[in-house]
Amino acid sequence: MQYLYLILDIATLLGPLALSFDKKVAFYKTWKALFPAIGIMMLLFIPWDMYFTEIGVWGFNPAYLSGIYIGNLPLEECLFFIVVPYACVFIYACLKAYFPKLSWSNSLLNTIIITLFFGLVFFVFLDLSAKYTAFTFSLLGIYLLAQKYIFKSEWLNYFLLAYAISLIPFLIVNGVLTGSWIEEQVVWYSADHIIGERIGTIPVEDTMYNMLMLLMTIHFYEVFRKKTVLSSKKK
Repeated sequence: MQYLYLILDIATLLGPLALSFDKKVAFYKTWKALFPAIGIMMLLFIPWDMYFTEIGVWGFNPAYLSGIYIGNLPLEECLFFIVVPYACVFIYACLKAYFPKLSWSNSLLNTIIITLFFGLVFFVFLDLSAKYTAFTFSLLGIYLLAQKYIFKSEWLNYFLLAYAISLIPFLIVNGVLTGSWIEEQVVWYSADHIIGERIGTIPVEDTMYNMLMLLMTIHFYEVFRKKTVLSSKKK
């Protein structure tokens, strides 16, 4: 089915975009922080995507694409880095709006972050030749530690919960992209560059890739949002 990837992009965005004008969340008011944050995240993820496409870590089935490319990436893949973060940060913003007093103990956060870190390290050393695994898991592990112990981010509990919730639609959409419920894969992966563990048709690496993408976006979203709030108070 041609345009399947584009349809998935649009479907991912429609709900969060329509609900962005909810009075309690008022997500649209934070767009000045959100879109620069997405832009910074894309400065890493788009070149990374282009490079991994170039060396054959993954690729795209033209049967499901519009045929429009930016460099070696389908238009739909570039849009993915806008619509998915938008939808995920929307979930994050909803949690903060509806549960403003959500609090986790420092010991619980420490346990989660340290467990995640050593789990990521384990999978990296499971197969050092798997480029997708090694790069994604290493970068995510370092970034998680930095958020907790260097930046001392106070929003990590909201991030972790938003990520857990976002996994449900992410697994559905990514399931379709990786071949669930359709004849062929929209996005294929080289067996040489992943460890081979899958959730259905989805390489386990994709879940951590999504976590890194969301973590980076929310980091800069919070940076820009605070600057916007401070600027408004000065006026």
